[in-house]
Amino acid sequence: MAEKQLSAAARPHSRVRRSATHTGVTHIRHHQPDRYTIIGNHLAQHHDLSLTAIGVATHILSLPEGACVDIRTLAARFPEGRDRIAFALRELEAQGYLERVRERTPNGRVITRTYACNDPGADHARTVAVAAAAEESVTPPPAAVPATPATPAPPAPSAPPAPAEPSAPAEPPRTPQYRTAVALLAGLRRNDDRLTLAERDIRSLAPAVVAWLENGASPAAVRRTLTANLPAVPKNVARLLAHRLRELLPPPLPEGPVEPSAGAAGAGHRPDPFQTCDGCERAFRAAEPGLCRDCRCDPAGGDAVLAA
Repeated sequence: MAEKQLSAAARPHSRVRRSATHTGVTHIRHHQPDRYTIIGNHLAQHHDLSLTAIGVATHILSLPEGACVDIRTLAARFPEGRDRIAFALRELEAQGYLERVRERTPNGRVITRTYACNDPGADHARTVAVAAAAEESVTPPPAAVPATPATPAPPAPSAPPAPAEPSAPAEPPRTPQYRTAVALLAGLRRNDDRLTLAERDIRSLAPAVVAWLENGASPAAVRRTLTANLPAVPKNVARLLAHRLRELLPPPLPEGPVEPSAGAAGAGHRPDPFQTCDGCERAFRAAEPGLCRDCRCDPAGGDAVLAA
């Protein structure tokens, strides 16, 4: 059998690649054993963040612990200006990816520390779950109802009634002053991060703050008393505030205005009229006519007047 001859030359290899997708991006992925950062799609495809904010967040998450991420450092690293980087950081703060908090170091210096979160949604869900678990642990379980016996039990011998157990202290009423006290204690961390209180500490300290408000102290005065001259590293913040509220409690204001004493110069007091001295004709103030102070102290002047 004769060898088959091709009637046409072979087509040259085309330089156009073939792809499985009709349009859009095609990923070329390589294995990266090291030097990589995991970025979630919730950040890379965020609908409310600008492209600059997504890039800044990706760069911050790829940095090692303790790296500087202030506006000046980022502006020196990238061609974007300080205004665009500052706006991007504010976007990330609004979405929960960044949190800038002022903290005090052991030597007393106040610094700004940046906390970067790679998944704010998971952090929020974890916080809600912890709060729900704490609430369930505080809520007492419902009391079990004993089953009714099938046969009546024999009558028990008469016994003296047991003393009533003291009931648990009732929760203070939600008065406007109580709500003001709770808001004041919860907002102390805005003045100083060391004054961050737990919810149970706020409930225990609120009645003492209410006592200050009932005695006429203003919320600003209470805040100044609680935040002034704090130690560098307080061991127990709640105990420190309770001591100040107990020991520095001001007395209640008087009911009426304080009246001036009888000898004090009031609005209706009139000075003595002017008199003419009988010895030297000098003018001086006195209730009745007579001698001035110099003539009373000079015996010669007094004798001259008596001789006349």
